[in-house]
Amino acid sequence: MKNNKIRILLVEDDPNLSMVLQDYLEMMDYEILLAVDGAEGYRAFKTKNIDLCILDVMMPKKDGFTLAEEIRKSNNQIPIIFLTAKSLKEDRIKGFQSGADDYITKPFSTEELSLRIKAILKRTQANLLDNIGDENEVYDIGDYSFDYRNMSLQIGDQNRTLTRKEAGLLKLLCLHKNNLLQRELALKTIWGENDYFIGRSMDVFIAKLRKYLKEDPRISITNVHGMGFKLEIKKS
Repeated sequence: MKNNKIRILLVEDDPNLSMVLQDYLEMMDYEILLAVDGAEGYRAFKTKNIDLCILDVMMPKKDGFTLAEEIRKSNNQIPIIFLTAKSLKEDRIKGFQSGADDYITKPFSTEELSLRIKAILKRTQANLLDNIGDENEVYDIGDYSFDYRNMSLQIGDQNRTLTRKEAGLLKLLCLHKNNLLQRELALKTIWGENDYFIGRSMDVFIAKLRKYLKEDPRISITNVHGMGFKLEIKKS
């Protein structure tokens, strides 16, 4: 990337807050691209090479949840942080379901934001899953073939491209096939922390994986209440 700086897209309609955040993050040696609403933010995302997005939730023209979903359709890897005055549990869950990696409730300190950015970049740039597992990184799951490196899941002529989190979670399940995958291990390995709201987000990912694997009825991902999940493949 140019100048080797991390480029952050900041989409915030409050001019005072955006100015403070831009000045602070540039002082922390990030390159900041500023947008004032969701529509402008999406145009900036499509035309620039962005490494991380910070999105306000309540914005004119297009809200942060909608913007995040559109960004995820174009790039399912880029980290997204929501900034919002909303603190309701339902809003936080919706934020993670929209593709967020983190969710910060206003008011917050610039130091807190900086620490969360660093934590997310550390997780995304040094994925723990890349250091464990089989050499070839291709797993047979019933009639499916799962290529972790290429994040693809194939059955017959059908090929699905997974997101990084989907691929990471499926890899962990494969590594623990027919054994318990502990919730805490999955959360810390893929999301970097064990948190109630992130845990709810992981449940959504588990539901997606079940849907992706439904073509082979021998495959099941079962919940072990309060403990974790188990990927099992019944013999024919």
